[in-house]
Amino acid sequence: MFKEFKAFIARGNVIDLAVAVIIGAAFGKIITSLTEDVLMPVIGKVFGGLDFSSYFIVLGDVPAKLQGSTDYAALKKAGVPLLGYGEFITQAVNFLIVAFIIFLIVRAVNRVMPKKEEAPAADPADVVLLREIRDELRAKRGV
Repeated sequence: MFKEFKAFIARGNVIDLAVAVIIGAAFGKIITSLTEDVLMPVIGKVFGGLDFSSYFIVLGDVPAKLQGSTDYAALKKAGVPLLGYGEFITQAVNFLIVAFIIFLIVRAVNRVMPKKEEAPAADPADVVLLREIRDELRAKRGV
């Protein structure tokens, strides 16, 4: 079983996948910082607030010590049921930014990489057979 596991790990695609996950995690942190520290404050400023995480709807009772609080993290920690649509907006924007950047990277790589020359498609077996029959008939007629 150890040999099978070793053979599995030694495959190129497993190692490529591991590298992709590691780079993806690092890339995700960069994009998260870009979203949270650069873009969301600008978007929040445009829509009247600097922090989207403060946009939520309270769905249950708030403890007396947190009455009137707008601290999403404190309310959530206290177990208050909240509909945190601001955090959802932040994550949705984060996803769109990541998807767009990945699109740009793939597009740039596709332009830089040389295009593979496609080998001519092999003729279907019936076409090959018909050509052989034609050649045999020509050979018998002496043409």
